Amino acid sequence: MTTISRTSPRPGVALLTLDRPEVLNAMTAELVEELHGHLDAIAVDPEVRVVVLTGAGRGFCAGLDLRGYGEAPHTAHLGPTQRGFAVQRHIASLVPHLRSLPQPVIAAVNGPAAGGGFALVLASDIRIASRTAKFNAAFIRIGLSACDIGTSWLLPRLVGASRAQELMLTGRVFDAEEAARIGLVVELHEPEALLDAALAKADQVMANAPFGVALTKEAMWTALEIPGMQAAIDLENRQQIMASATADHREAMRAFLERRPPAFENR
Repeated sequence: MTTISRTSPRPGVALLTLDRPEVLNAMTAELVEELHGHLDAIAVDPEVRVVVLTGAGRGFCAGLDLRGYGEAPHTAHLGPTQRGFAVQRHIASLVPHLRSLPQPVIAAVNGPAAGGGFALVLASDIRIASRTAKFNAAFIRIGLSACDIGTSWLLPRLVGASRAQELMLTGRVFDAEEAARIGLVVELHEPEALLDAALAKADQVMANAPFGVALTKEAMWTALEIPGMQAAIDLENRQQIMASATADHREAMRAFLERRPPAFENR
């Protein structure tokens, strides 16, 4: 039994579905390891332009499975503190893994996204949600810090420090309408229309050159870590010269002048 399914609903799109619907797709070591494996495979797959991440059933991801997460790979020989630290790193490394993926990730949040599931939403590049979605930084509700799996860095940058502090300190559940109002998600859809909306958004991304999209993803995240504007501009300048040397750039220019869709080859 796998805990994540990968399908291709249309050319260029990899749909990753967290597939433990009976427990709202709660995370186990197996699920996290499978997700890492899929991301590794997608990163080097030239056929994949966009990733859509969603959950099976009525939930996106309820966070860690509190009934038993399991152990991180290759840690059976370690002591309890070392094993616990390995589990923490195994889960938390999903955030930089999603960020380092050259393809954009669209989170199609179809239901509750709590704790680690909330972190997956934050780490995605585009976030859309069903009107039935709910969110919370759940860690603080079980006696831990709300600052986990990149949440303390990502959430303030997406919704602002003041809102993030209130959400993390209370751990309260907030609905899709509030998520849209504060800018956490960019679109709301009826549950039955969510996947089609995610695929339509993927089409909009795939209308652009693969190299340009990958460079944009890299720089927009890196810019959030750069303390000064000039450093961001320096990075942008280098990216533009790199992109201008590609065949896809020349094809995009010709297609624009000829008023036709471009045919990109990532060259």
